[in-house]
Amino acid sequence: MAFLNNQEGGILYIGLDNDGYPTGIVDLDTTQLKIADRIKNNILPSTLGLFDIVTEAVENMTVIKIIISSGLEKPYYIKAKGMSPSGCYTRIGTSSQPMTTAMIDDLYARRIHTTLRNISSPRQELKFAQLKIYYQERGLELNKQFANSLELLTPDG
Repeated sequence: MAFLNNQEGGILYIGLDNDGYPTGIVDLDTTQLKIADRIKNNILPSTLGLFDIVTEAVENMTVIKIIISSGLEKPYYIKAKGMSPSGCYTRIGTSSQPMTTAMIDDLYARRIHTTLRNISSPRQELKFAQLKIYYQERGLELNKQFANSLELLTPDG
């Protein structure tokens, strides 16, 4: 997770000792599945598309290489710990360090908050007639401000 919060991402190897010599992996497929599962299910926001798990031969032994991109929705954090110093880490040199509250707040403030209002539809001729019919069939009525309230309109209407 520290690589996700880093500006450059990073690479992790599983199956190498601290000196870079291969130690091997007993059950390669199961280990790769466990790694992917833990990354996807224990880190928020979603990390899908931000990492790749491949194998690589080092001195005739297969090791796992995890390529991690720098994420766009920083800060990334451990789901169970939340967006706190005990849940957010960044890479400094060769180690992962807990982030300070100020660092977390700064990254969160820079996060791009996408809302429907900021995403233009390629079909600007839509008038929401189907939506109105849907609501009317259920005995509900949409007021004149519904499209604005639901952030369905661009600033120019």
